[in-house]
Amino acid sequence: MRLHIKLSTTLRDYVHGYEPEKGLHLEVPDGMTVGELARYIGLPPEEIKIVMVNGRHSEADDAMRDGDRVAFFPAVGGG
Repeated sequence: MRLHIKLSTTLRDYVHGYEPEKGLHLEVPDGMTVGELARYIGLPPEEIKIVMVNGRHSEADDAMRDGDRVAFFPAVGGG
């Protein structure tokens, strides 16, 4: 299945050659979960705070479908 993946801020550093304007377009095995996808592209699970699939909050064990748009966000710090 084909996915469009966007990474926010510090998570971009984990994927060599990531282009924020384009994101990633990947072909992955059918039935892959959000958590499996994170590991597949090299994101440390402990660095991920929020995942959105097609604009909706998603959990690590949620399966994805062909054509899904997936966005990973780290915890946001500030003061």
